[in-house]
Amino acid sequence: MVFQVRTTKTADAQIESAYLWLKEYNPAYADQWFRGLMNAIATLQEKPRRCALAVEHEVFSEEVRQLLYGKSKNIYRILFTIRDDTVYILYVRHSSQALLTSDEVDEE
Repeated sequence: MVFQVRTTKTADAQIESAYLWLKEYNPAYADQWFRGLMNAIATLQEKPRRCALAVEHEVFSEEVRQLLYGKSKNIYRILFTIRDDTVYILYVRHSSQALLTSDEVDEE
């Protein structure tokens, strides 16, 4: 089964923010990072359940999984849920960020 992959407004804003921050310090790397992130997200079209549950999955009203992207100190957590035949990217967070709490969770 092939899933559709969609990003929420929150995830789009987080991706843009990370990209703009990286671009300020290293424009060539920022473009490479963005392409790699989009490719990683695209892999969720097939077998998204291969990814582990997110550490903070219990603060969500539905099952939330995570896909890790990056290396060393530059790892991002792609938090997503699966609804029917669609994968929704909910958040894209740097691994150094604190875990989400129930107060921060958007129900999109």
